[in-house]
Amino acid sequence: MSELQGIARCKFHADGLEEFKRLAAQAMEIVRNKDTGTLQFEISFNDDQSECIVLERYRDSQALIEHAEHFGDLSEAIIRTGSFAGELIGEPSAELKTMLAGGPIRLFTPYLSR
Repeated sequence: MSELQGIARCKFHADGLEEFKRLAAQAMEIVRNKDTGTLQFEISFNDDQSECIVLERYRDSQALIEHAEHFGDLSEAIIRTGSFAGELIGEPSAELKTMLAGGPIRLFTPYLSR
């Protein structure tokens, strides 16, 4: 199985920052206490906190599927706080590809690496 890396970018709605922070704290608790294959889950803000980047790494496709199951409706609430775009880098399983199909996350397959 292949490790997966994700990056999500958000530009917050005018009233979205505080709600995002509240929901992000819940998300971090889930990652720390329930996820078994999440290797990295890191949130960074720009200087005025109008935007953020979320870096994620998962052991494999099953770990990302587990993460999504743990988040459940929390993901929808987080997405409502701003305009999101995301990419997933790796070689996901057929099951994960099916889950991603038609969604906002773009898939990139590795070409060259060291």
